[in-house]
Amino acid sequence: MSFQNPVFIPGPTNIPDAIRKACDIPTLDHRSPAFARLFRPAVAGVRRVLNMDGGEVVILPSTGTGGWEAAITNTLSPGDCVLAARFGMFSHRWIDLCQRHGLDVQIIETPWGQGAPLQAIEAALKADTAGRIKAVLATHNETATGVRSDIAGIRRAMDAAGHGAMLFVDGVSSIGSMPFEMAAWGVDIAVAGSQKGFMLPAGLAILGLSDKALAAMETARLPRTFFDFRDMLKSYAAGGYPYTPAVGLIAGLARSIELLEDEGLTNVYARHARLAEGVRRAVAAWGMRPCAASPDLYSDTVTAVLVPQGCNGTDLVKLAADKYGVAFGVGLGEVAGKVFRIGHLGMLTDVMVLSGLATAEMCMADLGWSVRLGSGVAAAQDFYRGSAHGVALAAE
Repeated sequence: MSFQNPVFIPGPTNIPDAIRKACDIPTLDHRSPAFARLFRPAVAGVRRVLNMDGGEVVILPSTGTGGWEAAITNTLSPGDCVLAARFGMFSHRWIDLCQRHGLDVQIIETPWGQGAPLQAIEAALKADTAGRIKAVLATHNETATGVRSDIAGIRRAMDAAGHGAMLFVDGVSSIGSMPFEMAAWGVDIAVAGSQKGFMLPAGLAILGLSDKALAAMETARLPRTFFDFRDMLKSYAAGGYPYTPAVGLIAGLARSIELLEDEGLTNVYARHARLAEGVRRAVAAWGMRPCAASPDLYSDTVTAVLVPQGCNGTDLVKLAADKYGVAFGVGLGEVAGKVFRIGHLGMLTDVMVLSGLATAEMCMADLGWSVRLGSGVAAAQDFYRGSAHGVALAAE
């Protein structure tokens, strides 16, 4: 794999030089006022990106999976019931994690390529007259299938059912790249990771907690030590950690938020929407379509491309890496081999995306797929030339 080429996987994403430099700092005493001065801007910035109103931010040395685990262990007890739809690899993994922790998971099986089923969620909550369901788990952006779910719609379904469950949202591949309204959507725990929209190396789980989630900590009985929010928040009050933090990543997080806000979050989201639409125009020109079942479900951070009958998406991904030094994403779970995935989030521009589309076309031709070289690139070019351009993210 060439380090000169951008990656087109849905995370980890390309890292701007400004963020790499921010992470490269001398050893710092993490119990000193110097660390507090570095840490507090990062926490305040996360609050702004999540659009929080009240509650707390917790930043853990971990990944999104650790964020999922922290969300449930700090708010739930053994045997508690949670409601989740399974419609992709990452919703499946969150369900699996809950089951391993002894939770009773009520699963709504949903075809891959669909989003969270709002009517089924509302019906399940209405049927729960005893109030057994303590939390609804939702994957905002399912990267296995390139599907975005309607989190505001889930909140409306919960309110229509008159149910008091908490709402936990996996925003690992959406937060920092697509609009996220924690307060307006009534989200109780939002989980993000450092390596996607924040454009950092992997290593941080980033969580927003509502006041309701904080109150649930007082009665939760699932075991936790390293992930205990109570320990974290007690130390935060003094500007520190209960253990050794990832100081360099936290410095990089503060710089990441500066870059996002310098570009303007509205412009960041518009850039991602534009890049995604260009990719989809290319996919259509190839005679293919996204795995997402309908346009309202299209993700702005990753497109899972359904490959023609008799073709294998994994072959394209392997060839791109071996011959051209370019990374695309393989299909996962039920769509393994049926798709290849183009990540278009983080530090990417129109020009960078065009290079990825051109590489995908070369791979298709090399594999003998029916494609006309330049067809997808031209379709994306036509769109990018005619669409409004925001300020590209600085990479200095």
